[in-house]
Amino acid sequence: MATSATHPPSIDTIARALGAQSTLPHSLLVDCARRAVTQAPNDAMSTAQKLANDLETALLTEVINGTGVLLHTNLGRAPQSVVGSGRPTNLEFDLGTGERGSRQTSVSALISLLTGAEAAIVVNNNAAAVMLVLAALASDRDVAVSRGESVEIGGGFRIPDVMEQSGARLVDVGTTNRTRLKDYSKAIESRRNNIALTMKVHPSNFAIQGFTHTTSVAELATLSVPVVADIGSGLIDNTCPWLHGHVDRVPSWLVNEPAARQAISDGAALVMFSGDKLLGGPQCGIIAGRADLVELCATHPLMRALRPGGHTLLMLQSVLLSYCARTVCTDVSFWAMVATPLASLESRATEIVRRSGIGSVVSLDSLVGAGSAPGSTVPSVGIALMGDHGTALRAHDTAVISRTVNNTTYLDLRSVSPHDDDIVVAALTALC
Repeated sequence: MATSATHPPSIDTIARALGAQSTLPHSLLVDCARRAVTQAPNDAMSTAQKLANDLETALLTEVINGTGVLLHTNLGRAPQSVVGSGRPTNLEFDLGTGERGSRQTSVSALISLLTGAEAAIVVNNNAAAVMLVLAALASDRDVAVSRGESVEIGGGFRIPDVMEQSGARLVDVGTTNRTRLKDYSKAIESRRNNIALTMKVHPSNFAIQGFTHTTSVAELATLSVPVVADIGSGLIDNTCPWLHGHVDRVPSWLVNEPAARQAISDGAALVMFSGDKLLGGPQCGIIAGRADLVELCATHPLMRALRPGGHTLLMLQSVLLSYCARTVCTDVSFWAMVATPLASLESRATEIVRRSGIGSVVSLDSLVGAGSAPGSTVPSVGIALMGDHGTALRAHDTAVISRTVNNTTYLDLRSVSPHDDDIVVAALTALC
C-alpha cells in the first residue's frame, strides 16, 4: 500500500487486511498497523504484515522435534501432554477432612516411594532446589564443593553464584581433576571453616577424562556433616525397572548417570534434581531425603516464592503414577522415545519417504540432551534430504524442526512421535 506523507494509510483498513491472513486477535493487528504507519508510512502494509508475522511466530505453539535431541531445551525438554477439564483441583484442600491441605502431599508420597526418601518437596526448577537447600541449611555457613564440580550449566547457572545468592559460602576442595575424601575432611577440620554441608554436584553437560578421581556420595556420607547431592538429570533409579520387557538391558548411556534412589541409599541426606530431564516430567525441581532437612526447606521463607503451580503438580503426579504402575514406556514421552526399537523407526521412515516421494532412509545417532549423559548417543533412524530445507519445514502449519549438516537436512524419527508421522509427510510433500 503506497501512501503519501500527507495522507497516511487507514489503520483500520490495514488491520482488516491483515485479519484475512492472520489468526491474531484484531486488537493485536490494530497495534501492528499503528506501529507500521509510524515506522514506515510509505510502506505500511508490508511493514504491518512483517510485524504481525513476527508476533505470530514468537507465540508459543506446538512443534515437531525432528532434531534427534530427545530432551531439547529450546523445545521444552521432556514433551508433555497438557490436558484437563477446566475444573478446580484439590490443590490445597484435604478431601478427607474438608480442611486446608498441602499442595506437596501427593507428590511427596509418590517421590518418597520411588526413591526411598523419608520426605520430598517440589519447587519450580532444579536451580531453585539447590538455592533453597543451601539457604535453609547453610546460610552464613560454609559448604565444601570439589573444584571439579564448581560448574556452570546452560543459561549461566553457576554453582558459586547460586551459593552466594543463598547466603552460603563456597569452600573449594581438591583440584579440578582429582578430589579425595581427605580433601573434604581437611576442610571440615580446619578452624577457618564452618562447614555445614558437603555438596556433590553432577557436572551434567561435560566430562573430565584421564588422570581423574572423584569422591562418591557413599564416601562423603562417612563424614561428620550431611552430604547433599545435586544429581541434576533426575534419573529415579539406575536399574531402570520400568524398562524391563521393553529393552534387553539398561542402555549404556545411563551407566554413569547418578540416580536418586542409589544416592539416598548411599547416604545422601538430600538429593536435588530436575523433573523435565530423565524423569520425563514437567519443569520443576525436586528435593528428597531426610524428613527433618526437607521440613527445614519446606518452612523456609523462600519456599513460598519457589513453589510450583497446580498444573505442574498435576503433570508431575501423572508421570510419577506411571513409574509406580511401570507404564512409563507407553505413558511418558521421553521413555517411549528411548524404548522404540530401531526396526520400528526404520519402518516409519520408509513409509514416510514412500508417501511423500522425497528423501532417503538413513541411520542416525540421537542425543539425550538437556545436559544429560554428556557425549552419549542413542542409535536411531531418520530421513535425509539434499539441501537445506530447515526454513521451509519450520514454516509448515505445524512447524517441523530439523537439523542441517553439510547441506543435508535430517529428520530423526526417534524424537518424533508416531502420531505425528502424517504431519511430517505433509511437510515433506510440500517441499516437492
